[in-house]
Amino acid sequence: MSSQKGPPKGKPPASGGRPRTGARVAAVQALFQSEQAGENPESVIAEFVRHRLGPNAAEDSYGEGRIPEVDAKLFARIVRTAAAQIESLDETIGKSLAKDWPLEKLDPVLRALLRAAAAEFATPKDPPARVVINEYLDIANGFFLGDEPRFANGVLDALARAYRADEFAPVPSAPAPRG
Repeated sequence: MSSQKGPPKGKPPASGGRPRTGARVAAVQALFQSEQAGENPESVIAEFVRHRLGPNAAEDSYGEGRIPEVDAKLFARIVRTAAAQIESLDETIGKSLAKDWPLEKLDPVLRALLRAAAAEFATPKDPPARVVINEYLDIANGFFLGDEPRFANGVLDALARAYRADEFAPVPSAPAPRG
């Protein structure tokens, strides 16, 4: 899986004026950068806050990689949760993949996206799981041209059900009115 539009340091998917979406895009990029460069997640968070996030982000080599509208607290929470729980998140993600397709075989951006989503699923239930799925699916469509978004959709659904099964429990139907 590698029909990626470009590395996350390029132009990120647009957040469309939605700060929470901007936070998720930035979290995927930060997790990618942390893994690829072997950088400490706290250092990456600080770098992003200083150089890439918000309307006043420093003009530097990132240029187009800036994300003007972002919920910085959500961004930091996603990255910190993913970093702190990476082993358990990866284990859960791995259970959602085909046995012959281990996590290490995934495109690194897709891996970062799944880790960010899993970190959100593993935290309190706001927003609802279906919202998290839709947000990361939009992000996947921004980063990839090929089959990755469809693949991500299946894995995101499996992760949501693993972490928040109660949100997917069937709703008991009301008894039929007697007439």
